[in-house]
Amino acid sequence: MKILVLNGPNMNLLGIRQPEIYGKATYSDLLDLIRAKADELGAEVSFFQSNHEGALVDAIQQAYFDEVDGIIINPAAYTHTSVALLDAVKAVGIPTVEVHVSDPDSREDFRHISYIRAACIATIRGHGLGGYLEALELLCIR
Repeated sequence: MKILVLNGPNMNLLGIRQPEIYGKATYSDLLDLIRAKADELGAEVSFFQSNHEGALVDAIQQAYFDEVDGIIINPAAYTHTSVALLDAVKAVGIPTVEVHVSDPDSREDFRHISYIRAACIATIRGHGLGGYLEALELLCIR
């Protein structure tokens, strides 16, 4: 099972940005957690993070050609603005799970809208970094 983990804007600043919301674990810590869980599940995992919407769209499209079996995506701020990410996930038809470290529904009103959710098989929010592990398990048991 090949899984691509995509992270959007500012996720590379985990541990630095708003630790009261996102925690003190770093982006590197997140990747280590996911790698360990992937090893446990026998999955091959790759990672991509960008602050640029088009680069994330390119990564989703490339996942199709790389024959990726599942995508875990935290679009971050693009969750609430990007029809392009929604269209890319729809276009490739790869099972995708939306993940958010915090619970956007408990934050500002504009964060309650997720464009990408319509193309995802599940959304996991507010479970901290563990949400990524839940998403990985979900994709691996399908």
